[in-house]
Amino acid sequence: MASCIHLNTHDLKQPSPSQAVYREDCTQCFDSVDDETGLDVCLTCFNGGCTGIRNHASVHFKRLGHPLALNIRRTRKNVQREEPPQKISKLSITAETDEDRYDTITRVICYACGKNDIDKTNSGLEVVVDGIMNAMTFSRREEVKAWEQEFVPCEHTLCLNQGGPTQIQSKDLSHCSMCDLNENLWLCLECGNLGCGRSQFGGIGGNSHALVHSDLTTHAVAVKLGSITADGSADIYCYKCNEERTDPNLANHLAHWGINLAGREKTEKSLMEMQVEHNLKWDFSMTAQDGQELTPIFGPGLTGLCNLGNSCYLSSVIQCLFDLPEFQQRYYHENAEPPFTQFPAEDLETQLRKLADGILSGRYSRPNFDVNASTDSAEVPHQKGLAPAMFKHLVGRGHEEFSTMKQQDAFEFLLHLFKLINLSKHPDGLESPTHAFNFIMEQRLQCLSCKKVRYRTDEQDNISMPVPVRRLPTADDADLIDRFETVSLFDCLDAFMSDELVELSCPSCGNKDGFSKRSSFRTLPQQLVINARRFELINWVPTKLDIPVSVDEGPLDLSDYLSPGPRADEELLPDIDDPQEGFVPNQLAFDQLLSMGFPVNRCEKALYKTGNSDLEAAMNWLFAHIEDHDIDEPLFSKRVIDNQHDPLKVAQLGEMGIDEVRAKSALAATDGDINRAIDWVFSHPDEVEDVRGDAGGNSSGQSKKVGYDSTPARYKLRAIVCHKGSSVHAGHYVAFVQKALPDKPGLSWVLFNDEKVVKNEDIQEMKKYAYLYFFSRV
Repeated sequence: MASCIHLNTHDLKQPSPSQAVYREDCTQCFDSVDDETGLDVCLTCFNGGCTGIRNHASVHFKRLGHPLALNIRRTRKNVQREEPPQKISKLSITAETDEDRYDTITRVICYACGKNDIDKTNSGLEVVVDGIMNAMTFSRREEVKAWEQEFVPCEHTLCLNQGGPTQIQSKDLSHCSMCDLNENLWLCLECGNLGCGRSQFGGIGGNSHALVHSDLTTHAVAVKLGSITADGSADIYCYKCNEERTDPNLANHLAHWGINLAGREKTEKSLMEMQVEHNLKWDFSMTAQDGQELTPIFGPGLTGLCNLGNSCYLSSVIQCLFDLPEFQQRYYHENAEPPFTQFPAEDLETQLRKLADGILSGRYSRPNFDVNASTDSAEVPHQKGLAPAMFKHLVGRGHEEFSTMKQQDAFEFLLHLFKLINLSKHPDGLESPTHAFNFIMEQRLQCLSCKKVRYRTDEQDNISMPVPVRRLPTADDADLIDRFETVSLFDCLDAFMSDELVELSCPSCGNKDGFSKRSSFRTLPQQLVINARRFELINWVPTKLDIPVSVDEGPLDLSDYLSPGPRADEELLPDIDDPQEGFVPNQLAFDQLLSMGFPVNRCEKALYKTGNSDLEAAMNWLFAHIEDHDIDEPLFSKRVIDNQHDPLKVAQLGEMGIDEVRAKSALAATDGDINRAIDWVFSHPDEVEDVRGDAGGNSSGQSKKVGYDSTPARYKLRAIVCHKGSSVHAGHYVAFVQKALPDKPGLSWVLFNDEKVVKNEDIQEMKKYAYLYFFSRV
């Protein structure tokens, strides 16, 4: 083994507990420690770089000058597993370690000296190497952080009132107090009653007697006995909140009933473990009509993404986006060097290029012949799939929902990703791929009395429209499941763009009869994404409805939904006194919305947007627009700006491509908060307010045309995202994408079910119940 002079010239330290160690896969591509040449982990900053053809480890050294790295290479052990016992009395919680699964070889190398096997015992190097190998990997560290922030206490766990202390006998903890079930048992922490829980995924029984007890007594907090561990963790459920919670005083609350934490051992899976397992095992049919299992396919653009727990919402959206030419041209640069950045894992441009290379290159789309992987009934095994852990962490960082391990709404994630891409810097000559989705929506208001009109236009990048609910009659002896009439996509568009009545005072004639409001396309985009909302408020809870929507295979002509703009025979309302400023909300509906806990601005906006008469329509609108950036801004926001602006903040916004006038408008509208100002810019694309002191108040240059106003406006379905489950926040998402396959002319439908990628032409039923539709202009 060699020595190296750079061991003494660099202050080498083992990673601290808070530092990320990228020792799984390269930060700039998906090559990993399992590849033939392994992965080089920088001993200075702990970046992981591949050592194969792309050799991003060498690129890292050339750019940053960090000479020393730890090469890690591992191979899977060929382990013969013993048959499990016929009955498992307790759940083993001892996790299989990397040492159990892999043989790992490490060596220290120096890029500056060209030495490939430096003596690890020199200059305290052994401590650094051990620190890297024992450190929590990046993906595991982020996963733990995400799980840790999932649950919080509530007022019912913090202010728990317990009855007189009692020593509960062991025999009384053996089965439910209302039936003979001896698993899935929940102890009421308020009175000590033991009841079985709900029936759960995986065949675990339950008659909901713990819930029955809560309903009868109004007792709120229960703990799942089989989930209690000696360190004080357990499943805590609050029936009043209807949420899983934590109990900071669990040890004392259990001791009140004579249960000692030190003697507890976890014997059942937690609710979260079962939820993750449930989502991972959601089974979209992987068989053809003849019952034969669909055969995996491989190649460029046919690379799966493995599920990171509850990440199918992310995977399905990414597969649809990276099939589009705009995303491919923007982020797939096969032979180009990665962007220069000191922290590749924290750079959105780098991670999007990494995803593009992983999905589109085909280098990772190959059967997983790992002898220790779970077997599959297909002759050819499915691929292993790429783990987009760095990307998921990066796009979710700081977001209340996407930073967690919970299942999320695929449409909300799409909008969030679009926002991040729009906010990011784009190299010269490359524009945001989201521009292909942009179009102009027109809103036409006409006074019912004087017939004068006003037009308003807004730039959008999606349509979220409710699906009309048309229930079919059921026979007296039929089951209670609602059945719905099939509607067409045109039915949805017709309903979305139909005339509505808005209660406003006319600024021209003063009449208070109201206005008719109609929405139309002023322009249409190259790529059109439609969110089909199949929800209805049932007891004030948004409930998913299985309403079939028919979408033709051939091109759809949307020409009839294009507006020509103001007609020559129309008289326009004066520009003064915006009609919405005369808006008076329906007091009864307004008070009901307030009583439900919605803020004043949201209530006013929901009633204004839905015609000011229908409480249920306003509720539907609120649930559909809960993620809007301007949801909490006042309905009447027009103002003249005459305050001073911090030049530094204006310059920061300018670096993101935001002109000075818009930057000042955004800062004025958000009290100088630069983060809120960024959101304001992208949620108010057409609203530039008057800025005193600027000649004319206009930004320089001509405005870029958004979308197409030519006809015919034909669109063909390109991809869909489907959801299975009773709620968008549970269940499972998959994507179906039309691809050109080498063994078949034309386009074929391909199913992306996490890492499973198969050809599946039988998508008629899935298409009827899609959640997101991606159309391309033809």
